[in-house]
Amino acid sequence: MASHTDIVTGGWIARLPPASVPFVLLARLDRPIGAWLLFLPGLWSILLAGAPPGLTARLIVLFLVGAVLMRGAGCVVNDMWDRDLDRRVARTIGRPLASGAVSLRGAWLFLAALCTPSLLILLALHPLAQALGVASLLLVALYPLAKRVTWWPQLMLGFTFGWGAPMGYAAAAGRLDGAAGALYLAAIVWILGYDTIYAHQDREDDALVGMRSTARLWGESSRPFLAACYGATVALLALAGALAGLSWAYFAALVLPAALLARQVVRLDIHDPGLCLSLFKANRDVGLAVALAILLGRL
Repeated sequence: MASHTDIVTGGWIARLPPASVPFVLLARLDRPIGAWLLFLPGLWSILLAGAPPGLTARLIVLFLVGAVLMRGAGCVVNDMWDRDLDRRVARTIGRPLASGAVSLRGAWLFLAALCTPSLLILLALHPLAQALGVASLLLVALYPLAKRVTWWPQLMLGFTFGWGAPMGYAAAAGRLDGAAGALYLAAIVWILGYDTIYAHQDREDDALVGMRSTARLWGESSRPFLAACYGATVALLALAGALAGLSWAYFAALVLPAALLARQVVRLDIHDPGLCLSLFKANRDVGLAVALAILLGRL
């Protein structure tokens, strides 16, 4: 597998003050796809809850800003855990902590700077959502350990990145119910699928350094595994819509995200890291299509 990195140092990044660039890269602000994917389950749940338009719009803004901040914080925590490992993997050797562009002390201070406004956002939510937000910190802290102790770190990421589903529903509805549970499960298996695609970029390096992943576990059988994950995603999304009482328009509109997911399964080539990254990024459009379906089902 050829050396491959997804770090972006050109474009608007190159026009920033040089001292800020390592911190922008540390928070992955050069790659907004992660913030999108963290935000989307929360967007789904806020729309699914059917709160008044004013509250819905307010929560969407808060969750979007919170997703950017918390995705950045999660990346800092991840890179603190992995800084020695990242120096041994081609795709991650240029990360700021691994390369020495940011010190460990600087990373801690930056983490505090990201978490402070995140706390203010959390305090603006319903108490149940606040409790769920505090609980999510344990998932964020433990996720980097998963690849060291299990073949299923992508499942752990599903629990972590999908947490916006119950949290957004609680913020909008003030409760959790079967619809919220089904939506969370849908987010988990969706993330399990797309992060398996993402992990194929590092499959060979992970094998050399002894790190585990579902990409290594399933290998050449990744296509049927991905089909199972994405099939379960669509089925659970349908269940969530049924439990929430959405109209027929929702189920008709689910055809679009289902087709986009099927396209990823068909196109998957685990030996092409550039294609794996492209397919991974395509899940932003999948998530937006699901949000559109929910919105149509609420009309």
